[in-house]
Parts: sequence; structure tokens; C-alpha cells
Amino acid sequence: MSIAILPMSAEYNWNPATVGLIQSSFFWGYLLTQIAGGIWADTVGGKRVLGFGVIWWSIATALTPVAAKAGLPFLLVVRAFMGVGEGVAMPAMNTILSKWVPVSERSRSLALVYSGMYLGSVTGLAFSPFLIHQFGWPSVFYSFGSLGTVWFAAWLSKAHSSPLDDPQLRPEEKNLIFVNSSPKEPVKSIPWGLILSKAPVWALIVSHFCHNWGTFILLTWMPTYYNQVLKFNLTESGLFCVLPWLTMAFSANLGGWIADTLVSKGLSVTTVRKIMQSIGFLGPAFFLTQLSHIDSPAMAVLCMACSQGTDAFSQSGLYSNHQDIAPRYSGVLLGLSNTAGVLAGVFGTASTGYILQHGSWDDVFKVSVGLYLVGTVVWNLFSTGEKILD
Repeated sequence: MSIAILPMSAEYNWNPATVGLIQSSFFWGYLLTQIAGGIWADTVGGKRVLGFGVIWWSIATALTPVAAKAGLPFLLVVRAFMGVGEGVAMPAMNTILSKWVPVSERSRSLALVYSGMYLGSVTGLAFSPFLIHQFGWPSVFYSFGSLGTVWFAAWLSKAHSSPLDDPQLRPEEKNLIFVNSSPKEPVKSIPWGLILSKAPVWALIVSHFCHNWGTFILLTWMPTYYNQVLKFNLTESGLFCVLPWLTMAFSANLGGWIADTLVSKGLSVTTVRKIMQSIGFLGPAFFLTQLSHIDSPAMAVLCMACSQGTDAFSQSGLYSNHQDIAPRYSGVLLGLSNTAGVLAGVFGTASTGYILQHGSWDDVFKVSVGLYLVGTVVWNLFSTGEKILD
């Protein structure tokens, strides 16, 4: 959508505020299924939940051109529907990983799985301009929407929610997983009062909001910035948007390896989480402040890549912290903090459209930098890597 929105807004005469509304409508649906997705995955298994999510959002993707033609309200509803499907993905993935991956490999496995999302963005941004030029912007939604059904067929036949469900798993593999995994008693009731009374939980929630504000703005508005400010054409905008996501895929895995190494060398988990997340906040803040002093498009793209690259160190900071502080309730915690992160996406993408109508890109970046700094202070004052909830 971030690429297709350029020819779509030209065809339908949308102003920046309308574009911001369309970009943010995805997050309305995404917001609804965060906590519900975690509870559902714990109850019926991650395989079913993730399978449902992919089919749901693939259908919504394919319906996007039809909805756009029908009118703006229909497009907003379909984009929100797409968000409903994608909202269950992260809780379901975390549930599956917690059952399949031994504790000693969990940070790296999380970074590896999340880097798939970055590589998905790379693929989408690289191929979208080509599809638009060859077949028109609706082809982007039809082709990517149909890919989900191909994935779903493979997922049904190959995936299992737990090692216990896999008939082809060898006994020695099962033993390896169960010996090195922390046993999880089923959660019968969730102690909301206790969870919300803990300062590190609020540090996680506030930091997730501050982090996602900047991340989602770059995700949804970057092609527009390249097109309007750096004067790149559609193909150039798509290709140059690939670089930051490639950088994130690499640095997320690098960060996971560094974090695991530091912990194995005796550094406390709290210190490691604070170091990694500080890089994840201060790195993007620094590089975004440099954009207003840069005239060269090449340097601007490099700044964006460095901003997103340092941002990915958050995978070994706040994104790994849910299982540190409350292993039994990590799904609920992820739902809570990611709900705050999604709210940042809703307000951030919509307000960027409003800011651009009344101000400049410098103002957009200043808000992001301010929130990165707030997040840094809150995280370093209140977060911990120790277990605070049994």
C-alpha cells in the first residue's frame, strides 16, 4: 500500500490527510486482535490462528482495488479488515516459538522469524513498482493476495502447533526440545491487577508506543518522502525503500547474536536489554536529526537505512523482554504492549498526514525523535530483565 498509494492518490485526488487516514485504517483492525489473538493461540494452538490470519488478510488484500473503486468508506473498512487478520500473527508466532524452541535459542529464533517480516517488506517494495508499471496498481493487491493461499496450503500440511502434534518428529528431537524448554503450566486466569501494578510492565508498554511511532511512520510514509522530497520516481522510491528493510533483517539477527553472547559471558539480562534497546532508540533518533542537514538523496537514503538498522536492535531489547519478566504471561504482555504500539501506528500515520498539510517533514521527524528520547529515559529507569511475575 505504501507504494500503490502514490498512483492511487493521483487517480482518486486524495490529499495528504486522506492518505494518512487510509494508511492508519489498517491499524484500526490490527488493534482489535492483539490480546484476543494471544488468548486464542494459547487455547486452540498457533497453527490454526496463524493459518486463519493469513487467509483472512490475503482475501482483504485482493479485495482492496474493488473497495477503492467503490469509494473511500469501503476502502477504509477493507484495510481495517486486513488489520484484523494481521493482528493475530505476532501472538500466534510467539506461542508457536515458545513451544518449539529451546530457551537457549529463543532470542536468535525470534530475530530470525521477525527478519522474515523485513524481507517480506523488501520483496513487496521491490516488486510493486514493476507490477504497477506493467499491469497497473490493482495487480499489486491481486498478486500478493493470491500468494497467501499458496502459503496456506504448505502450512496446513507441514506445520504443527506443538512438537506433541508432529507425528514425523523423531523421539530424540522431542527430548531435545522438552529437556531445554521451560515447562509451561496452562494459564487458567490472568492476574490483570498484579500485571498492571508492576513498573517494568508499564516501561514495556510506554517504550513500545515510543518505538512504534517512529517505525510505523517510516514503514508507511517512506515512499512518499522519497517521491516528494528527494524527487525519486515510483520505481526508484520502491527500490530505495528496500535498503532500510534489508539493513533491519541483517541487524536484527546481529543484535540477537550479540545479546545472547553478552548474556553467556555473564552480563546480566537487565543490562543487556537496556543496552540493546538504548541502541534501538538513540540510533534512529540520531540519524533522523541528520536528515534536515542533508541535501544529497544518496545520503538521505543512507540515513534512513542506518536509522532502521539501529532500530532493529529493539528485537533484543523490548521485544525479548516479555519472556524475561513474565514467562507464563508473555502472550498477554505482548498483546498489551503491542496494543500500545499499534495505537502509535494509528495516531502516528494519521497525524503525519495532518502535519504535512500544515508543516514539513522536519516537523514529522522532530516528533519521532522526541518520543525516542522519552522511550530511552523510561526504559533505562524502569525496565528489568529479571522475572517479576510467576
